Amino acid sequence: MEYLYVFLIGGFFCLIAQVLIDKTKLTPANILVLYVCSGVVLTGFGLYGYIKDFASAGATVPLTGFGYTLAVGVKEAVDKHGMLGVLMGGLTSTSAGVTAAMVFAVIWAAIFKSRDKNA
Repeated sequence: MEYLYVFLIGGFFCLIAQVLIDKTKLTPANILVLYVCSGVVLTGFGLYGYIKDFASAGATVPLTGFGYTLAVGVKEAVDKHGMLGVLMGGLTSTSAGVTAAMVFAVIWAAIFKSRDKNA
């Protein structure tokens, strides 16, 4: 049953993004920023933790989960280091994911050479 919840919640996030792309003039970049900020705001109100507990990877893998991770990291770092935690908490909590994305991007770019689409 857990896999169904993961699929439904993750799919719901994708559905919302697709509707925003189709029905508004928002660019995909705007929607990505909106998702990260939504994750932060929902975490600030204490709601995203419930979504994460219910849907696990369906809530943590999308960009709203990145916002959740940022917010939780900042909260923990502020509790531990004071106001300096505002600057270091988000970086510390998301560093592994950002590093993995960069490493895999470099590997992918080395394997597949980009070409001009017009050529």
